[in-house]
Amino acid sequence: MAMSRRAAIKGAAGVAALAGLAARVGMARADTGAVDTSAKAAGFFVPDEAHPHERTFMQWPVSRTVYGGGRFLARVQDAIADLANTISAFEPVVMLAEAAHHGDLRTRLSNAIDLWDIPTDDLWCRDSGPVFVINGRGGLGVTHLNFNGWGGKQVHREDGQIARRVAERLRLELFDNGLVGEGGGIEQDGDGTLLAHASSWVNPNRNSGTRDEIGDLLCDTFGADRVIWAPGLIGEDITDYHIDALARVIAPGRVLIQLPERVIDGDPWSAAAYETFDVLAMATDARGRSLNITVIPDPINIRVGSPDFVASYANYYVCNGGVICAEFGDPDTDTEVVQALAALYPDREVVALNADMLGRIGGGIHCATQQQPMA
Repeated sequence: MAMSRRAAIKGAAGVAALAGLAARVGMARADTGAVDTSAKAAGFFVPDEAHPHERTFMQWPVSRTVYGGGRFLARVQDAIADLANTISAFEPVVMLAEAAHHGDLRTRLSNAIDLWDIPTDDLWCRDSGPVFVINGRGGLGVTHLNFNGWGGKQVHREDGQIARRVAERLRLELFDNGLVGEGGGIEQDGDGTLLAHASSWVNPNRNSGTRDEIGDLLCDTFGADRVIWAPGLIGEDITDYHIDALARVIAPGRVLIQLPERVIDGDPWSAAAYETFDVLAMATDARGRSLNITVIPDPINIRVGSPDFVASYANYYVCNGGVICAEFGDPDTDTEVVQALAALYPDREVVALNADMLGRIGGGIHCATQQQPMA
C-alpha cells in the first residue's frame, strides 16, 4: 500500500532521499512559454473561491511510482471519480487525463464530465493545476506557480506541465514571475489579501529570498496587496503545511479555522494551528479590516485511526450552489461542521462525502480541485 504524504517524509533515510531529489531537481526554471510580466502588472487577480465558476478542473491519478498498482490505486481513483461526479451536479467538470485512460474513465464518470487529453501523474489539481486570474473586464488568464513536486519530494514529469498545457488549450496568457509553489499553499479573498504559511513558500526547496521578497512575488502572482503570514510547519508533510488544510477565506474579512480543543503535548500540528489562529486574530487585511474568525473542531471519533490520516474539515470546496466537504464518521463533529458551513454559505447546498481515501494519502477535497472563475 502506498504511504501517505505525511508518512512518506518521516525518518532520517526518507529525509535524506528527498533532500537528494530536491538537489537534483534544483531551482532552475524551465522555459514555460509565459509572458514576461506578472498577473498583477497586467491588471489581473485571483478572485475568491465563491466567485461564480465556469468549471472545475480535476486530475486523474495514474502514477504507479506514487501509488503502486492494483487495488490501492483503484480505490484512490474511485474516490476521485466520486468527487468529480458529485461536483458535476453543481457545475461543469473537466477531468485531465491522457487519452489512453479515457475509455476506463467513461465507465466511472458521469457523461456530464468532459475529458481532456492532458497527461497527469497524480490527483492534486489544487497544486499542479492551472490557477486562473481575471481582470474584472472579461479577461481571463493563468498565473504560473511552477509546480516542482512540493520542493522536489515527488515525481511530476506530467503534473509539472499541466498549467502550461491548459493555458495553451484555452489560448490564455500564462503569467510567470518565477515564483515556485502550490495553490493549496495560499488562500485569497479576491480583495487584496492572501493567507499563507511561510513554511510552504519561504523555503529553499521552492524559493530563495526573504519573506518580504517572496511575499511581493505572491502578490504579483495573485494580484494582491498583502500577505498575512503564519509560521506553519516545515518537514512534517510533503506540503510543508498548506494553509488550506487549516484555515480558509470565506469572504473578505471573514475566515474559518479548524482547531483541536487545546495544544497537545508533543504534537507539532496542534501547536502550529494555534500559532496560525493567533496570527489571524491579531491581523488586519489589505483594506484595514480585522478578521472575523469562525472556529470549527477537529473530529475525534473517526473511522480511520492512522496518525498520518489528514482529517481536515477545512479542506472543503466551494462550487456553484454547493459546498463539498468531508465527513469522517464522527457524528457529532460531522454534524456540527455541516451546520457551520450551511450558516457560512447560506445560498449553497452543503454535501458531505466520505473522503477517507484522500485523507489516507495526505490530502482532501479542496486539494483535488481547481476552479476556473467566470471572467
